Amino acid sequence: MVSEERGTKPRRPRIAVVGVCGAGKTTLLRRLEALGYEVREPAQEHSGVHDLWRRLTKADILIYLGARLDTVRARGRPDWPDWLYAKQLERVAYSRQHADICVETDDLTPEEVFARVRTALVALVGEPGM
Repeated sequence: MVSEERGTKPRRPRIAVVGVCGAGKTTLLRRLEALGYEVREPAQEHSGVHDLWRRLTKADILIYLGARLDTVRARGRPDWPDWLYAKQLERVAYSRQHADICVETDDLTPEEVFARVRTALVALVGEPGM
């Protein structure tokens, strides 16, 4: 856990979730919040500021969710253009390189993504609220 000052209750770690549209960020965020984690989705895929996630959320932990273009299209964006997907990959490349947890979501259910991320989070910071 992250401590702000000696003798004070440790604060929950700030978590940022980034990735291309359709990777499952919002679904994961909701599940992690339900467990008591402080989670933000800084919309890195829409920003040319390569470390927006860091500036906007001041995150202690960065989670990157990846998805191929065919997966994005299958998840409700059938006309998602190649150029936009490529632009989003470019915009999240720096955050992917600096992520504490990376999960490619293409062949996983939302439950499997959540389980992998939760296991990794517990290893990094313990259970929420502890």
